[in-house]
Amino acid sequence: MSRIFTSSLSTLPRVIIKPISTTSAKAFISSSSSTNSALAQEQQQSQSDDMPIAVKTAAQWAEFGRDHVCHGLGRLRDHVIVKGEGLDLYTADGKKLLDFTAGIGVTNLGHCHPHVSRAAAEQVNSLVHLQCSISFHAPYLQLIDRLLPAMPHPSLDQFFFWNSGSEAIEAAIKVARQATGRQNMIVFSGAYHGRTMGSGALTRSKPIYTQGTGPLMPGVFSSAFPYWHQLGVNPSTSEEELVRLAQHQLDLILRQQVNPKDVAAIFIEPVQGEGGYVPVPPAFLRHLREVCDKHGILLVIDEVQSGFFRTGSYFAIEQIVPELRPDILVFAKGVANGFPISGIASNKEIMGKLDVGSMGGTYSGNAVACAAGVAAQEVYQSGEIAQNVEVRSKQLFNVLNGLAQGEKTKHLISDVRGMGLMTAVEFRNNSDKCTLEGLPEGSSVPKNIGKRVQEYCLNKDLLVLTTSAFDTIRFIPALTVNEEEMDRAMKIFTEAVELVAKEG
Repeated sequence: MSRIFTSSLSTLPRVIIKPISTTSAKAFISSSSSTNSALAQEQQQSQSDDMPIAVKTAAQWAEFGRDHVCHGLGRLRDHVIVKGEGLDLYTADGKKLLDFTAGIGVTNLGHCHPHVSRAAAEQVNSLVHLQCSISFHAPYLQLIDRLLPAMPHPSLDQFFFWNSGSEAIEAAIKVARQATGRQNMIVFSGAYHGRTMGSGALTRSKPIYTQGTGPLMPGVFSSAFPYWHQLGVNPSTSEEELVRLAQHQLDLILRQQVNPKDVAAIFIEPVQGEGGYVPVPPAFLRHLREVCDKHGILLVIDEVQSGFFRTGSYFAIEQIVPELRPDILVFAKGVANGFPISGIASNKEIMGKLDVGSMGGTYSGNAVACAAGVAAQEVYQSGEIAQNVEVRSKQLFNVLNGLAQGEKTKHLISDVRGMGLMTAVEFRNNSDKCTLEGLPEGSSVPKNIGKRVQEYCLNKDLLVLTTSAFDTIRFIPALTVNEEEMDRAMKIFTEAVELVAKEG
């Protein structure tokens, strides 16, 4: 039986949040219905009175969250999610949502994949935590063993695990500086590398992530990404010309703003995430490798969002420039299907320049997360995921390209782009004249197209996300998405776009 669609999860607990343990207090969510309230009351009475947790309705829990969860954390909706299975999410009040966000590219194998969840549960009963500076633990080494043959270049043979993508970027900054003895970094417009003080300094997608928190880490220079928006040209501009223009901008950086001998690393996403799901042209990646080799600069490839078959291959650079040699590879998100682990991979020469004790972290390479990561690699390496991404990606692009070319909707859509199941639609915007290319002179398009389309989808219980500073919606479902789920999502999205076209 296919691993990617099997599930052994039990029926949704519509009124109960699962208890932390069988011996401690249970948390309940009540419903306005008398049946569910009675069930919650009965189960609450049967629990131990040592640590009672109040029964609340879903609305009350949502209000509790608004009151006590950090104001700086945004949400699509104030749902209280109690269960996930595959592409389905279930709320405390019994609503079923079709999730095309995958936790922003994390649950690549779907929510609670049974093989991964089983491995994590077994590890919990064996060893939960061993700090990485104390000793080796088996799952840490087993995960390295699984990842070694998956690396996009054989030189990537030493690993360090941390918890999040931002932390992995921080690790890459530290390694690059210590290995080269240099301070400065070069990044690209539209880049997202995190929102901590170091990784946030590298981020160039939106100011919201670091505004009001400066000064950030100094020594970061931003050059133009080879994308028509970043270069101020029309969407029809050839890839060759985009590369030429971006190369020229990088050359100016190295001639006018920073000496190459003072640059430690160049960071780039092979498919920009928060920049709008824009794949980098192969010629530009090759040019970066040449620049780095010429000046002794490290090339850092950030595959936090694009890795683990999100684009159809283990890592996106395998399709873009198969022979590319990253000096440091950064990964996270899909590595353990929702368990918090990230990492960097580099070669022994670079890693060998680190001082012993300079790397570490309390939870870095947690045993449970590593065990989940091992199980996830077993599913990825079965070959089924890559096959499914190829088929479902074609299904997705067929619909999106149809909307971009359809008489009823083509005046709304500026661009369809992406790789695999990392795909985006950018809408036209009256205030952004580049997006109006191809429309008759004096044409006007509806306002806030993307937000309106997203709102319609959310109201139809389809979770989709916007991305970038431009009017863009991205599609990032679990890689296990089947034909029916994709068809259902695309019907809702099509209805939404056609409705906005009709309303104007």
